[in-house]
Amino acid sequence: MRALLFALLIGGCVTASAPDAIRTLDGRALTPATIDATVTRWMAANDVKGLALGLIRNGRVAYVHAYGLRDVEHNLPLQTDTIMYGASLTKGTFAYMVMQLVDEHKLDLDRPLAEYLPKPLPEYEYYASLADDPRWRAITARMVLDHTTGFANLAFLEPDEKLHIHWAPGTHYGYSGDGIQLLQFVLEQGLHLDVGAEMQHRVFDRFGMTRTSMTWRDDFAGNLTQGYELDGKLEPHDERSHVRAAGSMDTTIADWTDFLAGMSRGDGLSRAAWTDMITRHIVIDTEAQFPTLNQPHHDWSSIGLGYGLGWGVFETPYGHAFFKEGHNDSTSNYALCIAARRDCIVLMSNSARAEGIFFNLVSDLLGPTNMPWSWHPYPPFPRH
Repeated sequence: MRALLFALLIGGCVTASAPDAIRTLDGRALTPATIDATVTRWMAANDVKGLALGLIRNGRVAYVHAYGLRDVEHNLPLQTDTIMYGASLTKGTFAYMVMQLVDEHKLDLDRPLAEYLPKPLPEYEYYASLADDPRWRAITARMVLDHTTGFANLAFLEPDEKLHIHWAPGTHYGYSGDGIQLLQFVLEQGLHLDVGAEMQHRVFDRFGMTRTSMTWRDDFAGNLTQGYELDGKLEPHDERSHVRAAGSMDTTIADWTDFLAGMSRGDGLSRAAWTDMITRHIVIDTEAQFPTLNQPHHDWSSIGLGYGLGWGVFETPYGHAFFKEGHNDSTSNYALCIAARRDCIVLMSNSARAEGIFFNLVSDLLGPTNMPWSWHPYPPFPRH
């Protein structure tokens, strides 16, 4: 029985040029056995169904592993090549592609997006509600990527389920998937780009991400996660048929860890573009990330919490950090990198309960980072 349990928990491992030990930021040595014991202990403590881990050291993949189950009902193990929902990790991946367009002078971060379109933005059906608010003319790609458009996260969350601008664009942080979708719309309608194809050849092909796509592929069906809500309720994997830069990406822990390693090195970008992406452009002064609007204020100045271009940023005892998270009711993802050291951690889970152990896993497997857990919020699971 114990052998069967171990086989289910240890769902596959990739170690790149495996050293005897992987060092944390504060110098602790982690062996594969230590890492696996740490992850499985926290998963058991909070009843997390499946979790995948990627560790990067000095810009290189050091350890990739999968634990638990991808499908509880059929007792199927999570593996390093199992398809997992990327959720808002998609946004950070999309931002990397956008910065390539900036490098190639195909997109100007500070040119109003409206100038790229053949007709005024409110003449497009989805944006018709902006017709009486001229502030749409000011929105730029930079404002989209640092989440200062003034939009709510998503229009359907508004009382009238229509898009509105709540503050002067560029002045205040407010996470917005609709902002990201506006930039995708402009790339497609104004620059006549196929965003799915651009993501494929600029990102997925570059990093050998053979099991990653912006839309569903039939070959994913044999090895994919089912999702599990806080109460354990099953949420079937969503087979997305349309490219959505805000969150349609399917990927694997092996693929996306390869991407993050490349991102940490700045591969495929000029130094200026990479630096711009992870530089703080707007201060975050909200108590929590969600809901996007009408948040109480909170002073995060001690850690410099803010947003760059597609990525959040803050300061750690080991230097500047950038991060991206992604979730829905049955998906929990988190990625964090220390920029100068190029040391990173990626956590992906098909269980909403995983967010309860993210702080513990980051602390144990990367190190003390000043991670703003209450803003995410990822409350630390009690240690015993």
